[in-house]
This record gives sequence, structure tokens and C-alpha cells, in this order.
Amino acid sequence: AKQVSQRWYVKVVPGLIGIGVVVAARFAGLLQPLEWAALDAGLRWRPPEPMDERITIVGIDEADIQAVGAYPIPDGVLAALLRQLERYDSQIIGLDIFRDLPVEPGHAELTAVFQSMDNLIGAATVVPDEAGTTIAPPPSLPPEQIGFVDKVSDADGHLRRSLLGSPTVDGGYQFSMAIQLAKAYLTQYGIELGNGTRDPIAMRFGDVELPRVHPNSGGYVRVDAGGNQTLLNFRSGTEPFRIVSLMAVLNGQVEPEWLRDRIVLVGVTASSTKDILQSSAVASANPGQVFGVEAHAHATSQIISAVLDGRSLLRTWPDGWEYGWIILWGVAGMGVSQFAQQPGRHFLIVVMISIGCTGLGYVALLNGWWLPVAPALAAFLFNAVVLRAFYLYDRSLQLRIQDRQQVIEQTFTAIHNGPLQTLATLMREVDDPDFARQTLRKDLQQLNQELRNVYATIQQEVVQEQLYLHGQFPLNLTDPLHELLYEVYSDTLRRDFSYFAALKVKVTKFEPFDEAFLSPEQKRDLCRFLEEMLCNVGKHATGATRLMVECRYDGEFNVIRVIDNGVGLSSSRVAPDAPAAALSGLSGRGTQQAQDLAKQLGGTFERSPHLPKGTACILKWRSKTPLPHRIWQKVTTVFGKISG
Repeated sequence: AKQVSQRWYVKVVPGLIGIGVVVAARFAGLLQPLEWAALDAGLRWRPPEPMDERITIVGIDEADIQAVGAYPIPDGVLAALLRQLERYDSQIIGLDIFRDLPVEPGHAELTAVFQSMDNLIGAATVVPDEAGTTIAPPPSLPPEQIGFVDKVSDADGHLRRSLLGSPTVDGGYQFSMAIQLAKAYLTQYGIELGNGTRDPIAMRFGDVELPRVHPNSGGYVRVDAGGNQTLLNFRSGTEPFRIVSLMAVLNGQVEPEWLRDRIVLVGVTASSTKDILQSSAVASANPGQVFGVEAHAHATSQIISAVLDGRSLLRTWPDGWEYGWIILWGVAGMGVSQFAQQPGRHFLIVVMISIGCTGLGYVALLNGWWLPVAPALAAFLFNAVVLRAFYLYDRSLQLRIQDRQQVIEQTFTAIHNGPLQTLATLMREVDDPDFARQTLRKDLQQLNQELRNVYATIQQEVVQEQLYLHGQFPLNLTDPLHELLYEVYSDTLRRDFSYFAALKVKVTKFEPFDEAFLSPEQKRDLCRFLEEMLCNVGKHATGATRLMVECRYDGEFNVIRVIDNGVGLSSSRVAPDAPAAALSGLSGRGTQQAQDLAKQLGGTFERSPHLPKGTACILKWRSKTPLPHRIWQKVTTVFGKISG
């Protein structure tokens, strides 16, 4: 354990590499699809919002096209629709239908309508297509009544951003239809459009500043953030806006209040026209799809809802905060992989922390913040799950090295304490003039037996070590520690040691430990510790008749206590009143191992005389379980005793 703890770099460096890999992957843009998917899922899973009654969509559907009998819809039909909306006193009307060229019949009527209506916004485009061309606005509308309807899609073809303003090809500057509609609608509340205060390039209505998209905002990496863009905080729910048909309006079949003082958007909602955008963030009737006119409604709604209702706009953290967040979760994964060693507990902790990370991201999204949940989860899971296998392998390798070293030291100790001592005595006796041949024969027989005993002892130790190394520990290390220790106690006392047979009184107490953060390897070492202490009693406690074994958690410390009344440390090796310092020099290999185990657990080991005679071996360590968990353990223990 000492060697393992000293190799701190094995625990730290792989985790830092894992974090670095995730950070590098995000910086290279490899995690963009995951972050986009997480954003879409979070927006789609939000609780449904009430319908925005301030916006009504006049959707020209397949039935309307069939009723009109022509497509594109003729200018005369559009003129009649706009006149009808004017009679309904609509606040502002957005015509999401291009009319740069006449569509007869009725072009003259539509031109007259355009010239007479000052609450109408016509459509155009400002972003050149692949051929370098744009679509011009209706020629009879003044520039202040033009709003472009360009959409900005991401690399996966999905809509997540709204283009609010853009330079034009002739060097001017144009606002989007959403900005024009929101500007006209908010004028009645005395709220004007201006530049931002925190970001002078951003747009602002009153105290509400529309956050701009930058090349690396949120999950984006070096995205084209040209013009003035903002993230689309789609309105949730399957019916965010009221949609009425063209023929219903023309035939007077709609409630007047649906159109009076409203923002009315006119567009095509027929699937055959292909004015359809991809968006997994909208829970629409057609999953993953939204009509162009609906996209403009969402863009307009998010602006006026933020200004009038305080609804959140989508914001992102600065890059430094985002990468700090990712690193923090990666470090959390390193901690989990190191300290939550029991498989069941490790799995539960990983699941709970993953849910917690996702939940934090979801709650933040509900409040208008897009956090990098996907890379944070990737960093956490990589360190908590993937690198766990590496940590376990390294720990197993180090334990194997230690176990082999232990066998070597045990072999030396057995030879030193047995055959070498006999050989030293024999060499002294040979120099004695009165040395008898019969004595030599007896000493050689003893030496022969001791050498054979060394072989048998080491063979037993090696077999046991091989079982440990191959995961064939005779006990199930997932069982509670006090049950494992009781099995060790029972099995050890059945072994054929000379001083076990004389025991007449055996006092035992095996109660639950606070073992929340004990690894399987530590539980194994504790079992071997108890076995070693009991074997010492069986081998060395001359005249022992009483044995007390106590294994339990006393509310502050976990304690393993083994006490015998044999003629051992107290009388045969030191005086009963010998100081602790004198006892330290008597420590054998078993004592050294016990002290190493105590250090690993952050506790203490003491081997001392037990008056009037006998030896006491006590291992104790303080629980590292968090205080709330310890309180819960005590409460459950009390209730368990009451119910029992």
C-alpha cells in the first residue's frame, strides 16, 4: 500500500491526459454534434409553455393551394388577404412570401396594397446563394418595411440560430423580419431598438440585450458568426402559436380577436413547397421539422417575450468558464475512479453524478444558459469508467509485486528464526571439547526438520498468494466486512496450531463497520491481518486459555482487537511495565505489515502487553465517510434495534 500511494503520478497523469483528450476534442470541434444534440434535447424536453397569443400565423396549406387553384399564390389573392387583415386591425403583418416579381393576376391590386399599408413588412434575402444572387424585396415597399428572411443552419442542417441583422451587398445594413416585427410591435409600449450596453454591437430593446453568437459560443467551434446572430430559444409545446388557413381568413371564419392587435405572419405551410427547416428542438407535429414561417414566429416571439414577460434568452459562458467546468467534471471522475472501489457503489455513484451533471445542464437551460454538458460528461465518464480499468490493473500489479516481496521476506524470516538459529547453536557446540556425537546427530535432525518446515510454510504461503492474485480469495469481498472477519476467525481457529487446542474461553464481538470507502483490496488486507494475528496466538501464545476477538465500529473508529492471556510478549519477551518504545524493537514482519495497513487506512496499530499476562493487538482507523452518511447510518442502526 505504501508503494502504491507513493506512485501518485499513476493516479493523476492518466486522468489529466483524459481531460486533455476531451478538451482537445472539443477544441477541434469533434464534440459539436453531441453538444448540439444535447441543446436540442434539452429544449424539446422542457415543460410546454402557453401559446403566444400575440402572434398568429396565416398558413397557406395544401387545401388553400387546391382552393386557389394555382401556385405560387397569385398577387390578387394576397392583396385580398392583406385587405382582410387590415380590416381586422392587425398590429403588424409580416409577409413571408417573396414578391420581387409579379404573379398575375392581381399584381396592380397588390402594388396598391403595398403602397397603402404602413404596417406591412415584406420579405427579401441578404445572404447570397451559391450563384451569388439574392432575392429583392417587393419594389413598391419602402426600405424601412423590408425584413430579410434568411435562415442560418448548422453543419448538420438544423436551425439553432437567428440572423437578426446583416450588411447588404450594396454596403448598407438590413434587419431581419423578426427584428422588424418586434420593433413595430414594441413601439406601442414606448420601447425602442438600440445598441447593447455590455456588447455595443448587440441589439437591445429597453433593458433587454439580445446576446450575440460568437465563433466559439457554447458548443460552437469557429462557427461563421457573421452579421448579428443570436441563439434561438424556441417556444416549447406542440402548439406554440395559433395557425389559421388562408381560406378561413378570406371567408371570415376566424375569431376577430385572433388577429386584432396581433403580429400576423403570412407564409406557406404546405409540405409540397419545401419551405421546411430541420430542428430537433421543436416538438412539432412533424418531428424534426418546422416551416419557415414558424421559424420567424419563434424568432419574433423570443424577442417580445423577453422584453415584455422576462422570458429567458439563451446565453453561454465565456470560453474560460466552459473549459474550467469541463476540467472540474474530469477531476470528479478521477476522484470517483480512485475512491469508490466497490463495483456496486462505483456504478451507483457514476450514475448519480452523471444524472446530476445532466440535471444541472437542464436546469441551467430552463434559466437560459447553454452549458457544455456533453464534454463535461465525456470527461467525467472517461476518467470514472474507462480509466478505472487502468487504475485497477495498476493496483493489481503493485499488489502482486508487494505480495512477492512479502513471500521473499517471509522466507528469510522463517530461515533466520529457525534453521540459521539452530545452525549457529550447532557451530558453538562443535567448538566445545565435550561435544558428543549423539548431540550432533540430534541437532542435525532438528535442523533437517526446521528446513522441511520452512519449505512447507512457504509453500502454503505461495499457494495462498496465488489464490489472492488470481482473484480466488476464498471469501466474497462484496459481503459486509464483519461477516468476512467472522468467517476468517472461524476458519483460522480450525487450523492445527498447538496453542488453539488449549483455549477454553473465546469471547467474540463482530458488529457492522463503517466501510463506505473501503476498497476490496483493503477488505482483503483486513481479513489477512486478522488471520495473521490469530495465527500468532496459535503459534506463540504459550499457555493461552482465553481469547477475545472484537471487530466493530464504535461510533468514531473502526476497531479490530485480538487479546490472549498466553505467556507471550508480556512475560517472555519484555517486562510487564516496559514502555512502548521498548516494544517497537520487537516488531516482526507481521507487525510491520499491520503498521503499513494502519497507515494506509489513516489509523494506528498497537501490539502491547495485556496485564496480568498476554498480548493485545489493536488496529483502529477513523471512518472517512461524510458526516451526513454517518448520521444516516446511526439513525438506521437505532431504528433497526427498535424494530428488532
